[in-house]
Amino acid sequence: MTIKLLAIGKTDSKDLQSLIEEYKKRLGFYINFEFEIIPDLKKTKNLSEDQQKQKEGELILNKLNTTDFLILLDENGKQYDSVAFSNYLQKHMNSGIKQLVFVIGGPYGFSPEIYQKANGKISLSKMTFSHQMIRLFMIEQLYRGFTILRNEPYHHR
Repeated sequence: MTIKLLAIGKTDSKDLQSLIEEYKKRLGFYINFEFEIIPDLKKTKNLSEDQQKQKEGELILNKLNTTDFLILLDENGKQYDSVAFSNYLQKHMNSGIKQLVFVIGGPYGFSPEIYQKANGKISLSKMTFSHQMIRLFMIEQLYRGFTILRNEPYHHR
């Protein structure tokens, strides 16, 4: 199985990007992992929130295969502790899914088409984080999940 993380817009912080790269490298020891950035929309000043979500939704849909299992990072999604999330990953690996895709949307969330296509939603917290920080948190939680599955000491229970 491959795990892919899609995110709208680039990461401006070099420090944050460095940490993301570190956890991507670590995660690569456990699973085929891809992190893909969908460029920010240009000329959004005259677009409504719904129009922005629609355009971002089209860009997201263009990055998906028909067999992808799509999970949205959404404030109304199910929350897991790290051990439960590792079990969630294991369940999907056991199910025969070819590619598990997590998506971090733009500043206004997702279009209705993306919600319809999604197989599920998860939330990392009830708190609000910047879209740039969520990338690091998600990749770190994926890494943590695999260390838990292997009973490695990174996650102290």
